[in-house]
Amino acid sequence: MSIVIERVEEATPALAAFLDAHHADMADTAPAESRHALPFDRLLAPGVRLFAGCADGRPVATGALAAVEDEHEELKSMRTDPAMRGQGLGRAMLDFLLADAAARGIRRVSLETGSMDFFIPARALYARAGFVECGPFGSYRPDPLSTFMTLALPAASVAGDVRTG
Repeated sequence: MSIVIERVEEATPALAAFLDAHHADMADTAPAESRHALPFDRLLAPGVRLFAGCADGRPVATGALAAVEDEHEELKSMRTDPAMRGQGLGRAMLDFLLADAAARGIRRVSLETGSMDFFIPARALYARAGFVECGPFGSYRPDPLSTFMTLALPAASVAGDVRTG
């Protein structure tokens, strides 16, 4: 399956519903203080680049990059439609986001995800892409329900087959 990935700069009902489902999926995984997904309005704030992958006009994958500090961004709101998992959409979105970051001179991308079994597939995806476990970064604090991972990006990287809108 192919998807078209484009930058999102304004809310749509379909994307809002997709991201609401993202929050609902995680509601039972940890107490509120250990869930760090950004609400939709914060994904559209300055310093955050939100992208959606669409197939047949509907969102099937999302991902965002949020500024941490100079040349360091955080991967946020990675989600693939549960009915479409296992088809490479998550990897396509992750590759797209890393290419976008590298093309803009970002040198490090880090992430926080859950340490529970629910997040095993996500952690495996990130590890296959070269992310390694690290300590908390930015404003995060140690939390046994969180796994922190990071990836150094090459210094002179150019985004390949990346289509942004």
